[in-house]
Amino acid sequence: MSEQLKFIVEYLNKDPFKKNFNLITFDSLEPMQLLQILNDVLAEIDPKQTIDIREEMPDQTAKRMFTLLGMLKYKPPGNVSDPSSFRQGLVTGSKPVIHPILHWLLQRITELKKRAYLARFLVKLEVPSEFLQDDVITDTYHQYEELVEGFKTYHKECEQLKSSGFSTAEIRKDIGAMEEEKDQLIKRVERLKKRVESVSNHQRMLELARQLRVEKEREESLAQQKQEQKNQLFQAEQRLQRSQQQLKDLRQAAADAKPESLMKRLEEEIKFNSYMVSDKLPKELESKRRMVQYLQKVVSEPAMGQAELGELEDKIRENNIEINLLIEKRMMRNDPMDDKLSLFRQQASIITRKKEAKAEELHEAREELAALDRELNQKNSQARDQDGDEVIRGDEFKRFVGKLRSKGTVFKKKRQEITELRAEYGVLQRTEEILKQRHEVGQQQLQSMEAQKGISGYSDTQEELERVSAIKSELDEMKGRSLDDMSEMVKKLNSTIVEKKSALAPIIKELRPLRQQCQELTQEYEEKKAQYDSCAAGLESNRSKLEQEVRALREEMAQEENRYHYINCMKEIIEMQMQRAAEEMKAYVSPDPQERRKTIREQYMKNIAEQESLGKKLREQQKSVRESHGPNMKQVKMWHDLEQLMECKRQCFLRAQSQASIGQVIQEGGEDRLVL
Repeated sequence: MSEQLKFIVEYLNKDPFKKNFNLITFDSLEPMQLLQILNDVLAEIDPKQTIDIREEMPDQTAKRMFTLLGMLKYKPPGNVSDPSSFRQGLVTGSKPVIHPILHWLLQRITELKKRAYLARFLVKLEVPSEFLQDDVITDTYHQYEELVEGFKTYHKECEQLKSSGFSTAEIRKDIGAMEEEKDQLIKRVERLKKRVESVSNHQRMLELARQLRVEKEREESLAQQKQEQKNQLFQAEQRLQRSQQQLKDLRQAAADAKPESLMKRLEEEIKFNSYMVSDKLPKELESKRRMVQYLQKVVSEPAMGQAELGELEDKIRENNIEINLLIEKRMMRNDPMDDKLSLFRQQASIITRKKEAKAEELHEAREELAALDRELNQKNSQARDQDGDEVIRGDEFKRFVGKLRSKGTVFKKKRQEITELRAEYGVLQRTEEILKQRHEVGQQQLQSMEAQKGISGYSDTQEELERVSAIKSELDEMKGRSLDDMSEMVKKLNSTIVEKKSALAPIIKELRPLRQQCQELTQEYEEKKAQYDSCAAGLESNRSKLEQEVRALREEMAQEENRYHYINCMKEIIEMQMQRAAEEMKAYVSPDPQERRKTIREQYMKNIAEQESLGKKLREQQKSVRESHGPNMKQVKMWHDLEQLMECKRQCFLRAQSQASIGQVIQEGGEDRLVL
C-alpha cells in the first residue's frame, strides 16, 4: 500500500499535474479533495471531464466517473467486487476505492488517452427499435455506422503510417530534393528556349512539336482503347461459345432423353440443391456470420494492452481446465457400455460426416467440371481461330450419335432388368414378412432360453437396431415428399420474384437520380461536417479557456464574499459594543441614583465589595481554625484512644462471658487455674 501511495504522489508531483504533495499531505486529504484529484486525472485522459465537482451533484459525479471507468475497462480489486459498495465508495470519496483507481489510471495514462479518444467515435449510440421504423432515421443510422467504419479504416491507416517509419525530416528532405530538381529543369528549359529563339521559324516548329506530342498521346489512348475493346470482344466470344455449347448440350440431352430420365436427373439435382440450401450452406453461412460478428466486435473494441491480453489468456486457460474436468466427470458418470443410444449416435454422426464429405466432393467435382468446360470452350475457340471450323466433324458427330443410340439400347435393357429386379424385390419382401413371423417365434424361444441361461436382454439390442432402421426409412420418405413440396415452393418463389422485379423496375428508375442526389448531399454533408468540426474545435478551446477564467473568478468571488460576511459580523459586534459603552456613559453621568445603580460599573463595584467582605470573613475563619487546630487535634487523639479503650473493654467483657459458661479462672501467684 505504501508503494502504491509513493507512486501516486510521485506521479502527481510531475507534469501536467504539479500538485506538490508528500505522503502525509496526500493521506490527510478530505474526501472531496480526493475526488477532485481523481476528476483532474480523468480530465487529463478525457478533456470532457474537466469540471469542478463542487458544482455538480454527488450522484451525477459518481455516474459520470463510473461510466468513464467502465469505458476504460477498469476492474475493481478483489476486496471491492460488489458494484453497489464500489459506487458508494466512489460517491463518498473512500480512500480504499479512490487510491487503487488513481494507481491504475496513472500507470497506463497514455494508453487510456488513446482508448478514450477512440471511444468518442467507436461507442455506438443506442437507438430504440421503434424509432428505427422511420426510413429517415434508419438511413441516418446507416450513414452513422458507415462513418464509424470509415473512421476505423482511417485510424488503422494512420497507425500504420505512424508505425511505418516515415519521418517528417525524410519527407522534408525529399521535398527539398524535388524542389532542386524543379529548379534545374526550369533552368534547362530556359536554356533550351534561348537556343531555339535563334532558329528561324521556331514558333512554327514548336507548334508542330506540340501537335506531334498531342497526336502521340492520342495514339496511345486509341491503342489502349483498342486493346480494351479486343478484350471485351474476346470475353463476349467466350460467353457466346459457352452459351452455344450449353444450347448444344441441352439439345443433345433432349434428343434421346425421356421424361423419366429427365425427372430422375431433376430429382437428383433438386435433392442435392435442397441439401446444399437447407443443411450445408446455412451452416457455412452461420459460421461466416459468427466469424464476422466476432471480428466486428474485436475491431470495435479499443486496443488492449499486454496486461489485459495476459488476463484473457489466463481466463481461457481456466475455462479450458473446467471444461476438461466436466467432460471427465460426465464420462465417469455415464458409461458408454450402459448407454444403448451411444452406438446409434456414433453411427448417425459417421453418416452425417460421410454425407458432408460426399457433398463437398460433389461440389468440387462440379467446379472442376465447370473449369473443364471453360477450358474446352477456350480450346474450341483456339481451334476455330486456327482452322476456321469446329473440332468435331460431321462423320465424327454421326459416330458419336451412333454410340449414343447404342448406349440408349443398353439403357433400355438395363431399365428392363431393373423392372424385373423390382418384381423380384416384391417377392423377396413377402418372403421377408414370412421370415419375420418365423423370427418372432424364434425370438420368443430365444428370450426364454436367455432367461433360462441368465443372459436375458441380449437380443433387445438387435431389435433396437431394426427399429432405428425403420424410423430412418420413414424419415427418408418424408424427406422425399418435402423435396416435392420445396420444388413447388421454389417455382412459386421464382414467379413471385419475377413479379416483384417488374413492379420494382419503375421504382429503381426513380431511385437512380435520388441516389445521385444522395451522393451530392453526402459530399456536401462531409464538407459541412469538416467545417463544423474545425469550428467546434475552436469553440471548444475557447470554451475551456472561458471555463477556467470563470472558475478562477468564482473562487475569487467566494473568497471576497466570505471576507465581506466576516467584516459585516465584526462591524455588528463593534457597533453593539459601542452602543453598550454609550449607554454605560449615559447611565454613569445621569444625576438619578437609580440609573447609576443600573450601570455595569456600579454592579461590578457592588460585586467587588461583596467579594471583599466575603474574603474578610473567610480570612477570620481561617485564623480561628489555625489557632484551634493544635488543641483540636489533641482532643481528636484523646477520643481515638478512648474509643480503643472502650473497644478493648468490650472484647474483655465478651470473652469473660464466654469463659464463665465453662468454668472459673483463678489467678494466684502468677498462675492461672481453671476450676470446673
